[in-house]
Amino acid sequence: MEIINNFLSLTLQLSVPIVLGALCGTIAERGGVILLGVEGMMLLGAFAGVAGSFFTGNALAGVLFSILLGGLAGWLYALFCLKWKAHQSVVGVGVNLFASGITAVMLKAIWQKEGMSETVASIPNITVPGLSRIPVLGALFRDQSPYLYLMFLIVGGVWLVFYRTKYGLRYRAIGDQPYAVQTAGVPVNRYRYTAMIAAGAIAGLAGSYLSVSQNNLFVVDMTAGRGFMGLAANIFGGWQPVGSLAAGMVFAVAQSARFYLTDLEIPSQIVQMLPYVVTLLILLFVGKKVKGPEALGKLVN
Repeated sequence: MEIINNFLSLTLQLSVPIVLGALCGTIAERGGVILLGVEGMMLLGAFAGVAGSFFTGNALAGVLFSILLGGLAGWLYALFCLKWKAHQSVVGVGVNLFASGITAVMLKAIWQKEGMSETVASIPNITVPGLSRIPVLGALFRDQSPYLYLMFLIVGGVWLVFYRTKYGLRYRAIGDQPYAVQTAGVPVNRYRYTAMIAAGAIAGLAGSYLSVSQNNLFVVDMTAGRGFMGLAANIFGGWQPVGSLAAGMVFAVAQSARFYLTDLEIPSQIVQMLPYVVTLLILLFVGKKVKGPEALGKLVN
């Protein structure tokens, strides 16, 4: 039983950046904008979290900096794609490359170190008394980051907006029939700008989890493909908030299994590849069967 509890606890911890990354893709792409820059936005958020915590001595300030920088990155992404009509996939690749380079440069500039920063104030884990002793489900309430509970709240909030508000109805329609929605008088690009800023802010939040909650320092390229896993989870989840949550959990299980397989006589390279192989296999067998927004990548004047 203890092994199961530990496995579930680890899975929940590893799911946070993947699920939040998937949600970024859901928010942006459900309105028709291809978001390949989640990895870079998360990396910027991770760096901003540590830098903010370092300069202020307050981890919460670092989280706020991450959200603000992520939102700014989302706005710039939308500006390039929607106003200047840049190719959305190319912009996404550019954001990822820029984030990888600028964070390494700023790391050297601030701490005069390469590879990793100094340690900073971080967000402590919490345990809910009583509930943490529930068999199996207790893992959800024992020694977990506040980010985990925030993740569930964000998923629920996005679901409510998407499926229980007029705003969400219009936004989902934009992802399928933007010209028809625009003809009805709905400001399509204004909705898309708002969504991109929200997606960027969540990506920044996801990055800060890696640097000021799961760790207490910044490491070069510390996102390690989690943003791409999130995008895969978004596709696997059918561009839906709850689907992204479920798919993100599946990928987190694969990541958790990697730690338990290290005790077996399996080459470490194969063990390290496991989460990425699972991602590719799921996309290979499921990706073609899932139908995305009909107007994904299409712009309006």
